[in-house]
Amino acid sequence: MNLGKVAVLMGGASAEREVSLKSGEAVLKALLSRGVDAFKFDPIDSPLHTLSELNVDRVVIMLHGRGGEDGTIQGALEFMNIPYTGSGVLGSALAMDKIHTKQIWQTCGLPTANYRVADKSSFDPTSCKAIMDEMSGTVMVKPAREGSSIGMAKVSSANALAQAVKTAFEYDNQVLIEQYIEGDEFTIGILQDNALPSIRMSTPNIFYDYAAKYQDRTTEYFCPAGLSEQEERDLRALAERAFSVLSASGWGRIDAMRGANGQFYLLELNTIPGMTATSLVPKAAKVAGMSFEQLVMDIAATSFDKNFAVPKEVR
Repeated sequence: MNLGKVAVLMGGASAEREVSLKSGEAVLKALLSRGVDAFKFDPIDSPLHTLSELNVDRVVIMLHGRGGEDGTIQGALEFMNIPYTGSGVLGSALAMDKIHTKQIWQTCGLPTANYRVADKSSFDPTSCKAIMDEMSGTVMVKPAREGSSIGMAKVSSANALAQAVKTAFEYDNQVLIEQYIEGDEFTIGILQDNALPSIRMSTPNIFYDYAAKYQDRTTEYFCPAGLSEQEERDLRALAERAFSVLSASGWGRIDAMRGANGQFYLLELNTIPGMTATSLVPKAAKVAGMSFEQLVMDIAATSFDKNFAVPKEVR
């Protein structure tokens, strides 16, 4: 596979910059170890159009969060006619928005937790008690377009909900209020549109938050996840379907919960998951018999799936 000259996009200006830099450095190191002509590119340091001047053949996107996963960078690269890894403009934009993600999954008949949307311009804190009653007394509060659990909270009272929504509004004008599913949490990596072995997570924290993901050493990961063969097949099939209906492509990660009734509920799709030492997709790939370096090369290969060409006269 001749990747040519490869720019690894990392860093950026989102709230997930720190994680993005760690992911990008790990991916860059893996590419270099395989003899790829790769280099670091941080949009904070250089204008994006510099990629055209550098005669880049393709881009491996390791930008997490807004500006990297929301279709913005994907559209710019398409305009410059530079192939890139992962989902395209539409899939990236849809998956970045947790509210639109859930609406599409519901429309397609896929299981996801009950929810309500809070809009900064019209949210009434006095509605919190009714929301809590409707959702069985415990909810997750999530900014609609943030990742890495930034701005999230688990609450069990009307007063706590009002405060959590207020805090989440600091990150986004729309907030997802989602009924909490009591049960095991799973994540399913997707590589070249196929599901990897599922991972079950266990943390002593209130929920699988930023610290549990990137800082604590108390989080436990189980892969195999302890499911029966049929449950594993069902969960992987659900993840692949959830990935597909959002127009995602290439690679990503689906998060899900299993309720007390055994039903799996979809939480969200991450189109550019972390690739740090503690990240989940590399863990699943290892169980599938794949080294970190091979995983990175397979992710890079998703850039060959892009089939676009902006006419020269409009570039």
